[in-house]
Amino acid sequence: MNVDDAVICRLKKQGMTFEVLCDCDKTMDFKHGKASFDEAIVTADEIFKDIKKGEKAPEKDLNQIFGTENKREVAEKILKNGEVQLTADYKNKLREAKKKEIISLISRNAVDPKSNLPHPPQRIENAMQEAKVNIIETKNAEEQVKDIVSQINSIIPIAYEIKTVEITIPADVSGKCYPVLKQYTTVSRETWNNDGSLTVVVEVPAGLQNELYDKLNNIAQGRIESKIIEK
Repeated sequence: MNVDDAVICRLKKQGMTFEVLCDCDKTMDFKHGKASFDEAIVTADEIFKDIKKGEKAPEKDLNQIFGTENKREVAEKILKNGEVQLTADYKNKLREAKKKEIISLISRNAVDPKSNLPHPPQRIENAMQEAKVNIIETKNAEEQVKDIVSQINSIIPIAYEIKTVEITIPADVSGKCYPVLKQYTTVSRETWNNDGSLTVVVEVPAGLQNELYDKLNNIAQGRIESKIIEK
């Protein structure tokens, strides 16, 4: 990689700053185990305390903070634990991935209150574009959903909620039904009853509730008991 295209990875530790030059995309992949150190690092023969000023980190500081003067070992620790200066292209990639995650969450958890059916992902994406929704690439998708739902609610009718449901499953089909529960819900409590049946309290997206019941009753031949205990 051309040094001119490299970015800084910075690690601050015990009041000191350590910097190396790296490839933005490959370093993020390296942090997630998808690229090697050699693919990510641009230069491992020098550790800086300020790259822009050309100030190198003294070897005594490396020894004090990292327990070694081996610059390759230090550079690897900086890449693993440091903060990477993200490029505009990488931020756009993150933003696009975050948008898809948010659309998926809304599609799974929200319904059209008129039909009680989920909105297709494309309809949600179109509404987000029309509302000029701002996606924050560094913020958790779940934390952004409610605000985005309120922004697009004037464009498409949308009800976003998680329902808490108590479900009792007969003993003879509990083993087959449990994977369905794990797929569609978050199980918060489970109780094995004296007759061998299983009672669970689950959180299920409103948009998946009917599909969940259909799946369970198909296995249990309509013998599933359920009640909403909290909205």
